[in-house]
Amino acid sequence: MRKRRLRGAPVAQHGRLRSPHPLLQALSLVGVAALVGIASAAGVVGFHVWDAAATIGGNSVEIGNEGDPALPPGLGEIEGGVNLLLVGTDACEGQDVALFPRCGMDDDGGERNDVTMLVHISDEPRRVTVVSFPRDTYVPIAECQNADGDTVGGGTEKINASYMYGGLPCTVRTVEELTGEDIQFAAAIRWTGVINLSDAVGGVDVCVQGDISDRHTGLVLTAGTHTLQGVQALQFLRIRHGIGDGSDLGRISNQQQFMSSLVRKMQSDAVLGDAGKLLNFANVAMTQVREKQLVLDKQLANPTRMAQIAMALKDVPFEDIVFVQYPAAYSGDGLVPISGAADALFAALRENRPLQLTGEASGGFGVEVTGEVPDTAAPDPAATAPAPAATEGGEALPPNAAVELPSSISGQNASQVTCTVPQS
Repeated sequence: MRKRRLRGAPVAQHGRLRSPHPLLQALSLVGVAALVGIASAAGVVGFHVWDAAATIGGNSVEIGNEGDPALPPGLGEIEGGVNLLLVGTDACEGQDVALFPRCGMDDDGGERNDVTMLVHISDEPRRVTVVSFPRDTYVPIAECQNADGDTVGGGTEKINASYMYGGLPCTVRTVEELTGEDIQFAAAIRWTGVINLSDAVGGVDVCVQGDISDRHTGLVLTAGTHTLQGVQALQFLRIRHGIGDGSDLGRISNQQQFMSSLVRKMQSDAVLGDAGKLLNFANVAMTQVREKQLVLDKQLANPTRMAQIAMALKDVPFEDIVFVQYPAAYSGDGLVPISGAADALFAALRENRPLQLTGEASGGFGVEVTGEVPDTAAPDPAATAPAPAATEGGEALPPNAAVELPSSISGQNASQVTCTVPQS
């Protein structure tokens, strides 16, 4: 077996159009789980459940989590905490060339994870934290096996090279080694999958403070609120040049606005209360698996398990659904991790502490807070007891004490309504 090591120079080129896309990969999980939820309420769709299991099981990959215990057959929410890695890749395979005319141009032949998000679902009380890793962040790439059986990795590259070297398992291992977290489940989605899933959910409301006309993505929006789906949703999730500071950090802030709005919609009666919409959405997700636009790991490729994960999310208060950027600072042509801030974030997650963001929601990268929405979830007494902010000094924190995150960690929670700021 040959062993190749990565060069220190970055592999990916970032000036082309086919760069990062969405985090609508979150939709894939909810969509597949919705199929089972509907089946539990109406037995008439039992065939769809069987078909879903056969489809996703035959198109799944191993990520090294095969030792996890089997889950019981019931449809109650999953027990304990969960770490789920969601990846959006930039592959041209299976894409509509009419929609992506630049696909394949300046292509070095690799498929990259241009969107990488770790979804952390805590044990009781339930909290959800979504950590977005900027694609230009230099990190140690884990040693992985590629399709030829060669061992690659072991060097430092931008994080979006990990998928190119070893697919979804390599990205999982890279994030595990970077964060110290064990990842139980993983999924990856391509552009066409995002378009079709956003159509199925009926669109997501977003706000822009001024007119946007971006030649890089083709997105054209007037100031105000818009309901985006299909290609337009994908363009919004990919845009960076026309918003905020024009950086990938601004793009992540923009994506977090989309995700917050998506969460609010998925918890509302507009989607979760409509069996017809959910069934249609789930069937679209199954189609994306068949067409190789959606990849699941073998442990996630189980309808019961997906339903259990989804059920753990349905009643989480908006303020406890937090979207953050992995802390990193610019250095040369990329970013480097801010280790101290990252350690503080993941320590708070392991202790299941409420997170308190400092300053503006986006840290000035791409969006501004314009308001808040009332929470629809019933409050959990254990989670809503008075919670003083944690202080430095090494003393034990009171129960449920909130952790004030370092200012280098930007983000927002799902209760905050934000609006994208056009680049000046």
